[in-house]
Amino acid sequence: MPLPAFLFTMTWVDWLISLVDIALVAYLFYRFFLLIRGTRAVPILSGILVLVVFTSVSGWLRLDTIHWLLRQAQLALIVALPIVFQPELRRALEQLGRGRFFARPLFALPQQDVARMIEEVVRAVEQLSRNKVGAIIVIERETGLNEIIETGIIIDGIVSAPFLVNVFIPNTPLHDGAVIIRGNRVMAAGAFLPLTEEAGPGPELGSRHRAALGISEHSDAVAVVVSEETGRVSLAHGGKLIRNLDDATLKELLTSLLAADEAPALLPWMRGSS
Repeated sequence: MPLPAFLFTMTWVDWLISLVDIALVAYLFYRFFLLIRGTRAVPILSGILVLVVFTSVSGWLRLDTIHWLLRQAQLALIVALPIVFQPELRRALEQLGRGRFFARPLFALPQQDVARMIEEVVRAVEQLSRNKVGAIIVIERETGLNEIIETGIIIDGIVSAPFLVNVFIPNTPLHDGAVIIRGNRVMAAGAFLPLTEEAGPGPELGSRHRAALGISEHSDAVAVVVSEETGRVSLAHGGKLIRNLDDATLKELLTSLLAADEAPALLPWMRGSS
């Protein structure tokens, strides 16, 4: 198959502009997928894709009634999409306004910093569990948690086990809220989390576990919970709750979940900008 004639008339400047154009579009799509990754927008987009495929297949098979109904559903989606994706659109505009849309994710850290943060969290959880002090620690990943952070007391301090233990001392203002960790910093304490939309994780589990499940359903964050009644440790991720964890298992799970969040080695000059 011969190449289009216009390709032979393009100058090197035209080629360069075209490459830059394609690269920018690809990067915008990449940032968009990072924005919706781990959110409820992903299954919604999958459903839209299935609807488009079914519409094309019904037209090809001449199923006129089904094809007409599916096309009307697509027209309704044009009006509904801005409402359905309102949280994601608001987050994108907010990040664009703050100059963060084109920046690398704030959670990205070198491997040694990720390991140090995990070590401090596990040490704190071990002490809280031993003393049966209730706690919930949320570690942000790719889905931004700015709205959650704003519900708590802004801290912006380095993660350390003594600090985390002190936050959850009973009968203090921050005891009942959640700690939000971004990268190697505690961004906020006493934050309020959305409760799970499921029927319930079980009658024996309290509001902390429901909140941990809720934040894991709304984002790709990892939530560690210490039960105030039993001292048992649980981890919520992706809408699932893993219970009765010991220190070694918790550390292993956190490492496996957060290892992919390491800063890319291709841009070593950016590592120091966290």
